[in-house]
Parts: sequence; C-alpha cells; structure tokens
Amino acid sequence: MLNFTRTLQTIDAHTGGEPLRILVSGMPPVPGSNILEKRAWLKANRDDLRQFLMNEPRGHADMYGAYLLPPTTPQADFGVVFIHNEGYSDMCGHGIIALGKVLVEMGYVERTAPATRIGFDAPAGFIEAHVEWDGTRAGAVTFRNVPAFIFMRDLEVETPNFGRITGDIVFGGAFYYYINGDQANLEIKPEQVRSLIQLGAETKAAVKEKIQIRHPLEPGLNELYGTIIDGKPNCGGVDQSNVCIFADREVDRSPTGTGTSGRAAQLFLRGQLGLNEPYVNGSIVGSRFTVRVTEAVKVGDLDGAITEVTGTAHVSGFNQWVLEDSDPFPTGFFLR
Repeated sequence: MLNFTRTLQTIDAHTGGEPLRILVSGMPPVPGSNILEKRAWLKANRDDLRQFLMNEPRGHADMYGAYLLPPTTPQADFGVVFIHNEGYSDMCGHGIIALGKVLVEMGYVERTAPATRIGFDAPAGFIEAHVEWDGTRAGAVTFRNVPAFIFMRDLEVETPNFGRITGDIVFGGAFYYYINGDQANLEIKPEQVRSLIQLGAETKAAVKEKIQIRHPLEPGLNELYGTIIDGKPNCGGVDQSNVCIFADREVDRSPTGTGTSGRAAQLFLRGQLGLNEPYVNGSIVGSRFTVRVTEAVKVGDLDGAITEVTGTAHVSGFNQWVLEDSDPFPTGFFLR
C-alpha cells in the first residue's frame, strides 16, 4: 500500500509563458510579524518545501512559485513569498499578475466589476493589484509597484567571454543589472538563449564582486537578483524586447514584471520616457507587458518613480503533489 508523508495542493498558472506554482494547501503555520520575517523563517526552517515544489522531478530548473500567507498589514488581503530554483525573491511582477488572475477567477476574493482590488504584503513592500472582472472572466491585471530607482549608473564590469560591459543597477522590486545585448552581439531571440544565459551569469557575478548593493530604506533588500538584457523588438507591437537571467541561470519567459517596472523608471529618470507615457516591453517568447510611470518620488536621497504594470495570465493546472515514504528524492534535485 502506498504511504504518503506529504501532500500539497497547488494551482499552476503562467504569465506570458512564465510559470507560477501557487501553494494553496499544505503550508504549515509560518511565524513572523511581517513578510520578511516569515520569509527568513521559511528559508531557515522549511526550505524543503521550496525544493520539493521547484526541483525535479516535480518541477524543473526554470520553475517559479508562490506561497499565499495571511496579510501582515491592514491594507493587504494576502501575504506572499516568492520562490525559485535558488531561493526566495523580494518581489515578482509576473507572480502578482498570475495571483490576481487565479484569486479572482477562482473566487478566493470578493469580485467586483469592472475591476477587483487585491492588496499583497510582499517582501519588497505593499503591492496593490486591480484585476479586470466582467462578471464571468478575469482579464488583465495591473499592479502598482513599490518605488523604483536607479541605484548606480553606467557601471562597467569585465566578463570572461564578452569583455567589458556597461549598464545600470536599477531596483524595480528587486535589483537588476540592465544592459543592452548589442554590447555582446546578442539579440533577444530563443535561438540565442544559451549565450544570453552565459552573459547574464557572467555579468551578475562581476557586479556582485565589484559592488555592494543596499536599498536606501530597507537594509534587508541587498541582493543583485539578476541581469536584464534588452534589444530591438523581436515581435510586433513592442518598444523593445528583453530577457531576464536571474537566480541560478533561470530564464524568465515573461517580460519580467519587476524588470519592466525598473526599465520604465530607468528611462523616465534618464529623460527618455514621459510621465504616464505607455511603454510596451516584450519577452524572449513574444509576450508583452505595458508599463507607465505614474509619479516621481524620492527613495531616501535617490530619485525614483512609481510604476503601474499590466499583463495577462492563464490557469494551467490543478495539482496534488505527494511524497511517498520510499521516495529517494524527498527534496528533488536541480539539474541544468
């Protein structure tokens, strides 16, 4: 007789091709007075859950997920912790879009037309999302992000295979190194993904070796999450295409929500994008997000911007994951 030592239920979705596995049943109580404390507890005490859901044979090297938790602030409806192949992220725009779609479509929140508001306590801060609702279906999701800003401009690094690369470090909910692919003679195309991964991994390592990053208001946000490589459009109807290489060489299939937020702030603060001017960001697989800078703000002593990002998501599965007591891979394995 089969004997299961763990049973977890998830709803799987994708935003522009990027997966989000949402744990909806089986999460133990998580102590902590705020989301950063809860994330720290999960990392220290229950990382086996992340590995179980993200790693093979239940996941894969590019899997992404989210834990729904109770809110920790009055304006929020949920807390959320985002997970991936390497660990935990500070914010995830594609994840917020997928969560908004699932929570409204499945009736986890009280639905109102023409849009349903959902507040999230994320590690990077409070996020407000509005999900289109026509009485039958959930549509596009728009989220108002935490303030984005340029942390460092025109940072040069040396890479083993691509030589000298220049870019900006920008925070859009997570810290990214923004570079143009022309510097490495690369375009944002699926057939060049291996070279793009290598460029992302080399630049991330070079930046981390050269610069200590720290958010001016929240010391706990101090990690370079990845590299965002942009280039000319690879499909119609976008202003640019980009790809985000993050965590352990993970490739975002979507245009990257926090990355799109940071890109809009970068362009705005450099005088290349106007207030409330729409900007359409494309992904390596041709999906797209639209972003606007809605307000100029200060983040400590730095100039920043409030952005709103819009995208669509789709439900892809309802899953029950089990661990048989004799399974030799209780936390799975990571194979690239």
